[in-house]
Amino acid sequence: MGKTIPEGLEAFKLSHPSLVRDLEIAIQFGKWVLLENIGQELDPSLEPILQMQLIKTGNSYSIKVGDKSVPYNANFKFFMTTTLPNPHYAPELSVKVTLLNFAITPAGLEE
Repeated sequence: MGKTIPEGLEAFKLSHPSLVRDLEIAIQFGKWVLLENIGQELDPSLEPILQMQLIKTGNSYSIKVGDKSVPYNANFKFFMTTTLPNPHYAPELSVKVTLLNFAITPAGLEE
């Protein structure tokens, strides 16, 4: 797995060699995942996760990650961060996620 933060949040980078496999495990067991240092473009394999494309299977849900259907645990949370100073994401991505800018200054809040 990726770097584990004490609170149980798994942190990965897009360059992580087994990112998709570790995401599958996190989804199945309801872990929280932080994907660090994303750029302007995202890996298409993240699309079902961002769109919450859940498939109802009997009493439970699953989600397709890559070519594999993974049981979905409702405790799963997915966060992404970037080091880009002023990222501009496509509208298609912006409607799938909630964007937070933590670089706001007190003067900017006053304006």
